[in-house]
Amino acid sequence: MRNHFHLGLETPDGNLVAGMQWLQSTFSNRFNRFRHEHGHLFQGRFTSILTENGKHLGDVCDYIHLNPIKAGILPIERLVEYRYSSYWYLHHPGKRPSFLQPQTALAFAGGLHDNKQGRAAYALWLEFKAGAIARARGWNKQELALCRGWSIGSELFKERLVKEFKLAGVLRSSDRLGVREMRLRNWSRVLQGALAVLGQTLETGAADMKSAPWKLAVAAFMKSKTQVSNSWLSSQLNMGAPNAMSHNLTDYRKHIRAGDGAWKALTAQYEA
Repeated sequence: MRNHFHLGLETPDGNLVAGMQWLQSTFSNRFNRFRHEHGHLFQGRFTSILTENGKHLGDVCDYIHLNPIKAGILPIERLVEYRYSSYWYLHHPGKRPSFLQPQTALAFAGGLHDNKQGRAAYALWLEFKAGAIARARGWNKQELALCRGWSIGSELFKERLVKEFKLAGVLRSSDRLGVREMRLRNWSRVLQGALAVLGQTLETGAADMKSAPWKLAVAAFMKSKTQVSNSWLSSQLNMGAPNAMSHNLTDYRKHIRAGDGAWKALTAQYEA
């Protein structure tokens, strides 16, 4: 694009940071040498969004290919002429670098093959998609959906990332929406696990007394394992005002926790 770029990258070795550092620094050095300039070329750090394989990855590929249309650089009928895109290489197989895999976009556009017929069908697919987005005036909505947050994929995919990679604690603080979503998902995951150990549910929590000992055990356990907020926790477990819950938790820790069976069960059976 004129002032930024989009890349769909697969990183089997988990070396995205090192790769992007090399790419941006190498490009900057060569640009400055060619233009007889100096200093930083890129304004800030790159943004990376984890993407689920399948339909979601196909949507990202289509979004990247349609970006010149969204920016008004050229009409959809001339997209194949846009030299600074993998879409151009899709239609010029002999010019492709070895790392480029346009088959990904073709596969998720209806199982198309990397041949003349498949490429023609993909061109029609992008033309249809661009028209539908334009008619719905959905360019901005599409951009928000595919260029914001921390992940693109199904709810199950995001839950797996939270559980397996414990991403809630390592997201950059600048990605405020992503951090909030990850924290809420992590809190929900730990809460559901704790409830399962005690044979409780959110429904029983809503019906039981606000300062029920098992609720205090769950709350104390979550506070020891996460940075859960009092307001979120009291709302989920129906424990009343956050200040009242905090007061009850202090009393629980001092006088009840050491001999409480629910606390012992949680600490012995559940690793958050």
